[in-house]
Amino acid sequence: MRGWTAILCFLALTACQREQRNLRPSPARVVIFNDAAREDQIQPGGAQSMPQVNNPDEGNAYDVSEGQRLFDWYNCSGCHAHGGGGIGPPLIKTEWIYGGEPANLFDTIVKGRPNGMPAWGGRIPEYQVWQLVTFIRSMNHEEPKAATPARPDTIEQSPQTLQNKANGVTR
Repeated sequence: MRGWTAILCFLALTACQREQRNLRPSPARVVIFNDAAREDQIQPGGAQSMPQVNNPDEGNAYDVSEGQRLFDWYNCSGCHAHGGGGIGPPLIKTEWIYGGEPANLFDTIVKGRPNGMPAWGGRIPEYQVWQLVTFIRSMNHEEPKAATPARPDTIEQSPQTLQNKANGVTR
């Protein structure tokens, strides 16, 4: 009987698959994709193959939440107003000027864009840029639902918006 219990315990412990977290990310480096994040298929000299760039943080709930924290920490919400747009364009949308793929978003953060988007390439480590990309894509439901937070992790500031769920009266 003890043998079966030990086997079952061993199987239970080895069968659980946890989300991988990179607790020691590689050192910061400046990464700029030359042709990986094309904005258009029209290229001089005809169609060329595009290198495949994969987001290493795709589908990772921890990286989505870190991206959400970094979004406020680097004051992205100062221009993009928590994704709804302010001085900068909204990030919650279906049509992107420079492309909504992970490589395009990475390029936008690293290189910047005309008319206001600063280049953050030498200021934000690569792994944090990918976390920001993952969070931005989660705002558009491009990340798995299991990895996307259902609510923001901020404290409610205005007591006028708190509602009593029993009778719906604002307190």
